[in-house]
Amino acid sequence: MRNLFAFIYRFRAFLVFVLLEALCVYLLVRYNTYQGAAFFNSANKYVGQVLEFQSGITDYFRLTSINQTLAKENANLRQELMRQRLLALADSTASLDSTYYAATDSSQANPYLLHAGRVINNSVRRMNNYLTIAAGTADGVKPGMGVVSPQGVVGRVKTVSENYATVTSLLHSQMLISAKIRASDTFGTIKWTGGDYRTVLLDYIPLHIKPVKGDTIVTSGFNTVFPEGIMVGTISSIEQEPDKSFYTIKVKLAVDFAQLSYVYVVENTKEEERETLEQNAGIITDEQ
Repeated sequence: MRNLFAFIYRFRAFLVFVLLEALCVYLLVRYNTYQGAAFFNSANKYVGQVLEFQSGITDYFRLTSINQTLAKENANLRQELMRQRLLALADSTASLDSTYYAATDSSQANPYLLHAGRVINNSVRRMNNYLTIAAGTADGVKPGMGVVSPQGVVGRVKTVSENYATVTSLLHSQMLISAKIRASDTFGTIKWTGGDYRTVLLDYIPLHIKPVKGDTIVTSGFNTVFPEGIMVGTISSIEQEPDKSFYTIKVKLAVDFAQLSYVYVVENTKEEERETLEQNAGIITDEQ
């Protein structure tokens, strides 16, 4: 306290000068219209810049929560889009024979739910690649569920903890996906044989089919993991080998696995019912 008083006493003349200057500025701004307007306009400008800078910093540190919110909203929108696609398929089937379908038929209900998850680990250079996502049992994720991105098929959930899950990537030597050529509805099997992480093979397309380079490949819907019509990729090359009864077709994947950030886990609410029925009937499905 003594030092403070000593400081004030030592610089008393300067402090009085500063106080008088501040008083003069106040009186000038307070009682002169032009100076007051100029002062407040300038003050508003600089205060606005400071607030904008502060808001930018705050928003930067909130990006994670904002992205999670947007991912959940996108999941709801994609879920609704999926429902509309299934309704359209049901309507087109119903138009073929109205005897088998009614407007309230349960086949038109959407059995699929989507759960958003952030990718926190990923590999693309190995023979058997996996992802780790920040979504687990607390979010409704279970082993065996399909995983998609906004661009297309990603893989299938392998193991799950409360807040995390590992995903067997489509870039895995044991991962098989039932898919079809959308133009002809001819189905085959997608598999990855290593090498280029943007290219997979489409097997079991018979020679009487005439696929074309650029044809779109989508999921077939022949399993309980992925809904019908989810994008896989486009045909990049077609070979007809003399000793084979099927084409050798290469497909360029729609998903760039090196750029994955958010994915959606697909929950089929009717999966258990269908799998139980097929198991009781002795039907074994190797494709995912």
